[in-house]
Amino acid sequence: MKNIGIIGGLSPESTILYYKTIINEYRRKFKNENYPNIIIYSVNFGYFTQLIEENRLEEAANLLIEAGKSLEKAGANFIIISANTPHMLLNYITPKINIPIISIIDSLAEELKKDKVKKVGLLGTKFTLTKQFYTKGLEKHNIKTIIPEPNDINIVNKIIYEELVKGIIREESKNKLIKIINKLIEMGAEGIALACTELPLLIKGKINNIKLYDTAKIHAIKALEYATK
Repeated sequence: MKNIGIIGGLSPESTILYYKTIINEYRRKFKNENYPNIIIYSVNFGYFTQLIEENRLEEAANLLIEAGKSLEKAGANFIIISANTPHMLLNYITPKINIPIISIIDSLAEELKKDKVKKVGLLGTKFTLTKQFYTKGLEKHNIKTIIPEPNDINIVNKIIYEELVKGIIREESKNKLIKIINKLIEMGAEGIALACTELPLLIKGKINNIKLYDTAKIHAIKALEYATK
């Protein structure tokens, strides 16, 4: 089996989700405890977020490049980044690292294609929803994205950074997300992408019979498949 390298800490909560998902999915699939080696490099979340907010993208990318090279030296055969927003820097990072990086966007697109979803509502951080890297990434797979209105983007961003990354779960925030999801469904969304790896801490399953796509789980399972094939 291939050794899995995880660039984590972005946030710690999502890193835990990835680790547990890979192991639990392996146990479910293979019925034993011989899961792949997993190497985690935990990035300074506060500093990374600061760099993104200040649009110091090259410096933010360098943090991830350093993490990727460290994982490569530690024996990882490929890398996943356990967060959606840092994928905006993938074009900076990929040429600097000698092992494959599995994209969360491509992994999501595969699942959407399986379910024949051509229009997906997108929920995530303000960066993910406004920088267009996610929209363009899905467009390559002929999938259209529907983005919340600006005020709703701010609501979701606040829930993520002030609550979920700190492990805080509030029913009031869950109800706010459901209202925003219903708006996206009214706008024609055939599925909803939880394009922030912390969002499944608050909401999962289906809303009004529309499937919520847990990008963290999809990405982690794709990593396991890659490691074990």
